[in-house]
Amino acid sequence: MRKLIEYDHLSIDGRMSGDAWWAGQQAVVPNDNHFAFQRQLLSSAVGIVLGRVTYEGFAQTWPTMTGDVADKINSLPKYVASTTLTETAWNAEVLTGDPVEAVARLKEAGDGTLVKYGNGAFSRALVEAGLLDELHLSVSPFVAGSGEALLEGLATTAMELTGVTDLGNGTVVLSYALSR
Repeated sequence: MRKLIEYDHLSIDGRMSGDAWWAGQQAVVPNDNHFAFQRQLLSSAVGIVLGRVTYEGFAQTWPTMTGDVADKINSLPKYVASTTLTETAWNAEVLTGDPVEAVARLKEAGDGTLVKYGNGAFSRALVEAGLLDELHLSVSPFVAGSGEALLEGLATTAMELTGVTDLGNGTVVLSYALSR
């Protein structure tokens, strides 16, 4: 069975969106440590899971990028959860039917790792369904003050801290295994 890992960027106050979040996130410049973490995260990946909004943003950006992380992301198949998207490009397919059930089928379809980027309602649904195995939170050194919280509205969900990675620019990645 495949493992499903989600990677998210957050402000130090746990926000993942909003104008103040974007302004703060732009001030945090990725460095070699960030790219090393992404290479490790993607090393056993057999596919990438995205919601529609994240897919559309990634599909505009990643195909124009170069380097080993971009090469890996661009080469992997993408599985997009959407009820409105009908056509894809960039080595992607829309998950048919209920997106949570489709991800469950993807997990059962083989070995390796599926990496999910993006957050929001789809992420919460995957946690609630018990499909998310690991959560890697890249916490950046700014306070957004407003915006959506990553896990807002979830019932109590136990997690075990499995690692802390200092990226060297004030950002740390907190890695958690979700308890079953």
